Amino acid sequence: MNFVQAAEAPERRTAEIKLYDPAAAFAGMAKAGQVAAGCLDMLVGETRDGVTTQRLDDLARQYVFDNGALPACVFYRGYRHTVCTSLNHVVCHGIPYERALKDGDILNIDVTSYVDGVHGDTNVTFFVGDVDPVSRQLVHVTEECMWHGIEAVRPGRPLSDIGRAIEDHAKAHRYGVIRAFIGHAIGEQFHGDIQVLHYYDERANVIMRPGMTFTIEPMITMGSWQHKMVFDDNWTAITTDGRRTAQYEHTILVTDDGYDVLTAPGAVSPSAPWQR
Repeated sequence: MNFVQAAEAPERRTAEIKLYDPAAAFAGMAKAGQVAAGCLDMLVGETRDGVTTQRLDDLARQYVFDNGALPACVFYRGYRHTVCTSLNHVVCHGIPYERALKDGDILNIDVTSYVDGVHGDTNVTFFVGDVDPVSRQLVHVTEECMWHGIEAVRPGRPLSDIGRAIEDHAKAHRYGVIRAFIGHAIGEQFHGDIQVLHYYDERANVIMRPGMTFTIEPMITMGSWQHKMVFDDNWTAITTDGRRTAQYEHTILVTDDGYDVLTAPGAVSPSAPWQR
């Protein structure tokens, strides 16, 4: 789940950036990350034509509980679901309901688990049945954008390197990068004080240091990078031009010589089954 840059902070925040012991953070946060990522793996076979997004949410909640975790999104600022299900032109924070998926849809599922006092946050965009080549290209490039951002993580470098890498790759494919929703620090708090832009801004000059933990979660669009809120739920954001959008996310730990991905067990990789 994203932090909205211009919105009121969702929880009390301090000016101090939390640094974790890298070894301890990997052990603790990787556990939460494995649950969140495992939940997405479980949903691979369930995300198909005729299944409702509410059904996917019910399955996700049971999976999280069965694996000794709590669904962090439930009751977060009034949200009542385990996952966000953002369909086709929905940028993020789509709410599960009784709408059945249809062949050709693309669906982003975002899940955050809470285990032993820390969070793991991840999402992927799924194909539903036979998806058109243009949408498939968007999804593939979006995942590549996320990995370009992750590969820019280096101690001693500014956070702006991440946004530059993502934006450069998106622009090379003539895609837009949503600006209003960004990555965030994560750990004991769901949303901490690091803001990770997915576009280049020289003011994003916080230096990455070992022990930082944050999400990288670009939302890439076929058309306009702008969004609008059109529903009364105060959550669902859609593209202004109604064109499709995709998103990928991992939770990242900055290490002494690079990074670790805390939400990437087993099948969660660039060749994961939801994009075959």
